[in-house]
Amino acid sequence: MKTYQMPHSGRSVSSVVLGLMRIPKMSDGEIQALYGAARDAGIDVFDHADIYGGERHLCEKRFGDAIKLDAAERDAIFIQSKVGIRNGFFDFSKEHILKTVDESLAALKTDYLDLLLLHRPDTLVEPEEVAEAFEQLVAAGKVRSFGVSNHTPGQIEVLKTAVKLPLVANQVQLSITHAPLIAQGVAANMAGLDQSISRDNGLLDYSRLNNMLLQAWSPFQKGFFDGVFLGDRENFAALNDAIDALAKQYGVTPTGIAVAWITRHPANIQVVLGTTNPTRVKDSAAGSAVPLTREEWYRLFTAAGHTLP
Repeated sequence: MKTYQMPHSGRSVSSVVLGLMRIPKMSDGEIQALYGAARDAGIDVFDHADIYGGERHLCEKRFGDAIKLDAAERDAIFIQSKVGIRNGFFDFSKEHILKTVDESLAALKTDYLDLLLLHRPDTLVEPEEVAEAFEQLVAAGKVRSFGVSNHTPGQIEVLKTAVKLPLVANQVQLSITHAPLIAQGVAANMAGLDQSISRDNGLLDYSRLNNMLLQAWSPFQKGFFDGVFLGDRENFAALNDAIDALAKQYGVTPTGIAVAWITRHPANIQVVLGTTNPTRVKDSAAGSAVPLTREEWYRLFTAAGHTLP
């Protein structure tokens, strides 16, 4: 398992993250098997959000009930959760952040979160309130580090006008086929080419310059929950041919190559899995350290339909 340093913490974390948004209907035994497969594969980061599960804190509670962590195991893993999405609106108010963290800790049956992410940009955000909430959470020992999700550089800078604690991570959508984060910079300033349009105001470069870890959600999705590209030969025949060839070459599955394409990037991008299949977890983790060459990486990039000028 390839690992990264979590910024400002000195802690090493796995390059593959297990997301738990799809576990509500699983039995305790099934959740335990999924968790065990992740740990056996070298995964030590587990991703939650207060809204996952169809009702507030349901996935966190299912995890907390099934995975009864002793002190040693809790210290060995990295639990993160998110806050800010409510029913019909976004809310980064101090009151909501503090209340939600307390609820998440109770559901997860833990005393602290390793990382708290602001889930979706709240355009009504008051950075001073966020700063006060973060400082109280650190002082109380309830949260050890903070970050954002789906935020642009400008939105992060607005937060930083008041938030002085480091923002260490940003979770964003990224896959080989949904890669504006990367593809725009490759084709910058090309008039008439849709790929050259910036949709995140230079987030990739900003993250590298500001030592923020990126986390890729939906790493196998064609687009925004449009289904997976793996095995889709109607729309992505050339890409699947290239993936299959590399999978055979490196002795991993196509899933592993899709992971490797992301973890090969020097920006240190974690891959957030959404699967509940222990075998898929193992296959994904096996790809994390595959050393794709530049030629192989760009071959996948162009096979996915991106322009290489």
